[in-house]
Amino acid sequence: MNDQKNVLGGALEPCGRDPLTGFYRTGSCHTGEDDLGSHTVCAVVTEGFLAFSSSVGNDLSTPNPGWGFPGLRAGDRWCLCAARWQEALEAGEAPPVVLAATHERALEVVSFIDLLEHAVDPAGSTEGGRS
Repeated sequence: MNDQKNVLGGALEPCGRDPLTGFYRTGSCHTGEDDLGSHTVCAVVTEGFLAFSSSVGNDLSTPNPGWGFPGLRAGDRWCLCAARWQEALEAGEAPPVVLAATHERALEVVSFIDLLEHAVDPAGSTEGGRS
């Protein structure tokens, strides 16, 4: 999985370790054949996105200890399904993205221009985390 690329063509950088994200819970938006949802967009979740996601049946705010999931808060970095990010975009609630940590496979679902328009510079941080 170390040779996976980001949407900029470089090495895929970590997305977030607190909470630990990624389909494989590696902290990166690595993907593979078993990742049917394509959890490839590294997003900095917002209150608006969390409310939107809940409204369409995916509550990301509520902790689920059985799955080791602490629940997300605004500002957390999380590997989103590319299709969910696109759906949020169309609803006007797309969260910002970290391009260097967004897997190139996301481009099968979302446009690079849309990702670029929602890109953030994580202030020199290579990984998200709670303080």
